[in-house]
Amino acid sequence: MPTAKASVPTANAAKYIQQLCKHWSHRLEVDLSYRKGVVKFPDAVATLEAGEDALLVTIEGEQSETVERMKGVVASHLDRFAFREAPLRFDWSGPKAG
Repeated sequence: MPTAKASVPTANAAKYIQQLCKHWSHRLEVDLSYRKGVVKFPDAVATLEAGEDALLVTIEGEQSETVERMKGVVASHLDRFAFREAPLRFDWSGPKAG
């Protein structure tokens, strides 16, 4: 399954995960804990994990094109919630077939 990963430098990762997951929970299936969120889109799954000084993002999808598109969706939404820090730096690796 194609996968893309990014480590996004921020001290507010847990806060952004909470905000983003609550935002998407109105339309999508979301599994949220204090430091981790999993968002199930129709063709992809985004996993967000809070590290000490970074937000770890993993996107898995049916097709590479879907993963590429979702990278933009996740990044733009995170930038909206992180407006004081935006634009956040996403160092993506992938998508890679898995």
